[in-house]
Amino acid sequence: MKKDIHPDYKTCAVTCACGNTFETKSNVETMKIDICNACHPFFTGEQKIVDAAGRVEKFKAKYNK
Repeated sequence: MKKDIHPDYKTCAVTCACGNTFETKSNVETMKIDICNACHPFFTGEQKIVDAAGRVEKFKAKYNK
């Protein structure tokens, strides 16, 4: 392998939008993510509907005739 071509592998602080934080290894120092294992529906068993600009109500109004 060639020497001195790989980035440094260091501890990275990860922050989720839900407020959960944890540490992992990466070549960056910090990461901000939208969803993690503490808030993902697969791991929590709860369904969350993220409504962007009223699309859920628009869908329900269209197909609940």
